[in-house]
Amino acid sequence: MLNEFKAFILKGNVLDLAVAVIIGAAFATITTSLTEDVIMPIVSALIGAPDFSGMFILLGSPPADYAGAMTDYAALKEAGVPMLGWGQFLTVVINFIILAFIIFMIVRYANKVMKKAEEEAADPGPSEIDLLIEIRDSLKK
Repeated sequence: MLNEFKAFILKGNVLDLAVAVIIGAAFATITTSLTEDVIMPIVSALIGAPDFSGMFILLGSPPADYAGAMTDYAALKEAGVPMLGWGQFLTVVINFIILAFIIFMIVRYANKVMKKAEEEAADPGPSEIDLLIEIRDSLKK
């Protein structure tokens, strides 16, 4: 069983998948930072709110023992107050759109490269019969 597992793990596809997952996780971190540290502060400055991810709408009242600020999204969330965190949701949606666009560009480029390789392989030149016919015709002259 150990040898079978070793053979499975050492297959090229499994290793490629493992590398892709690791690179994807690192890339997701970069995209999250781009969204949270670059894009959303600009959007927040345009809207006039200093922290866009903390924008929310209260849907209920906090518990009686809640002593935190009513504007602290994290504290209200921890206290279990029902609310609509639309700022955080919008941040995640923008993060997703950036990731989806970059993945789209990568797949688009890969498809172009594969199509070009297929076109080059599909045009092998004249067939052996065509060459023989050409040689025969030139010998007749």
